[in-house]
Order: sequence, then structure tokens, then C-alpha cells
Amino acid sequence: MNNEARSAVILARGLGTRMRKADDSAVLAAGQSQAADAGVKAMIPIRRPFLDYVLSALADAGFTRVCLVIGPEHDTVRDYYARLATRRVTIETAIQQRPLGTADAVLAAEEFAGGDPFAVLNSDNYYSVPALRALRAAPPPAMIAFSRRALLETGNVPIERVGRFGALDIDERGFLKKIVRDDVDGGDAVYASMNCWLFTEDIFAACRRVPISPRGELELPKAVELAIREMGMKICAVKVDEPVLDMSSRGDIASVAARLESVEVDV
Repeated sequence: MNNEARSAVILARGLGTRMRKADDSAVLAAGQSQAADAGVKAMIPIRRPFLDYVLSALADAGFTRVCLVIGPEHDTVRDYYARLATRRVTIETAIQQRPLGTADAVLAAEEFAGGDPFAVLNSDNYYSVPALRALRAAPPPAMIAFSRRALLETGNVPIERVGRFGALDIDERGFLKKIVRDDVDGGDAVYASMNCWLFTEDIFAACRRVPISPRGELELPKAVELAIREMGMKICAVKVDEPVLDMSSRGDIASVAARLESVEVDV
């Protein structure tokens, strides 16, 4: 019997603050500028919406059910995916009423999860199919630990940004201890979180208990650390040397589009 996860939750509720910020050096097509102005990174067109590529990669990895967590104002996203004909994945939406952070966004998908293991991903990251397959095959709860070397050398993440993702403190058994801002003692191999998780339903209790951060948000990484520290959760950190295409700002759009030029979408 195959017990690998089939469901994935994509967090698409963010305000897109960095994407909205003007960047005179970024040369964008008209449709890309419009989507960037709205801050809806998932819908930035690269022949078709960026999120379509993420969905196609999930399907390639064996996921068959996807829930998009969006805001009540995201009619464009909801209407597009309600009309999109798919053959490999079913697409549902869940509403996060207010932008209270990623832990609150995960709670919005509790009914969708239905007690089964489920992946959680960002809507502005394109994860490689091998990384998603490794996540799906891992015993939950788990996460993908991306080597900083691969993020820098084969992804599009600039060196000044990679530190924002935090370094992973992983114990000798391969379980996550915490996410730290400063580098941990990992020799030359420092691993980062790119918000690529595989959870069981236990994460919902942690998301309800996590306190509001200094930024005024309920943050998923803090919920994970609470689950480890106070609930005894063991999260397997699956180390990979795989790239991630990060589309946080207008300046990222051209590099992401170039990398996805030869990728065929099949959802």
C-alpha cells in the first residue's frame, strides 16, 4: 500500500509587498506589470500564470489534490482556477479572511487536509520535481532542507537574500532542532528552509498556540519550533542539493521566466 502524501496546500494569501515595490531596472511585459502592481505573485504571466508551473511540478511529483489559500479579494485567482481544465490534479480554494501570517493561512486549509498528511508550499517559489518527490516520500512530518550552495549556484537566489531564509539546526539523527538567523556549525554544508513542509494534522494545534510575532503575524516557522519544543514533534529534515526559483520581487521575474522557458505545464 502506498502511504505517500497526495495533498498539497499552497500559501497564496500574501500581500506581495516586495513585489509591489517599484524597480526601474526590471523590464516587464504589460501583463506582468499589472500582476506585480496588484502583488499577486502567483498570477504573474510567464506564458501562463506562474502558479501553473508550481502545480505542474506538484503533479509530476505525484500530488493529486491541491488547495490554494487565498484572500477574499482574490477573485482573479479563484475564477481562473475554477475555469482551468485539469487532468492530473484537483484544485480547491480556502479563504484566509485576513493576512495574519503563514500559520493562520495553514489553519485555513484544515478542512481540506481532513486528517491526512499534506505538503505546504509558498506560491512564489518554484520547487524542483526531485525536491517535491523527496518531500512526498518522506515520513511525515518532514521538510526539505535546501543546501545554500545549490540555492546560490543553480537557483536564482542572490547571496544577499539567502541569509533571510535562515539556517537549519539539524541534530545527528536528521531531525530539525530550530531555524536560526545566523549560520549553524555545518561546515561547508549549510541548509536553509524554503517553506517546503510535509505535515500531519498535529501542526494545526501548534498554529493555534503560536504567539503573535513582533511583526504582528502568526508565523509558520515559529509554530514549527513551538511544536518541536512543547509538543515533542519530530520533523525529519530531508537534505537536497536542488535549486529553487524565488519570485519575491519584480527583479526576479526575468530570471524565473528564462529558467521556465523550456518547461511544459501539464496539470
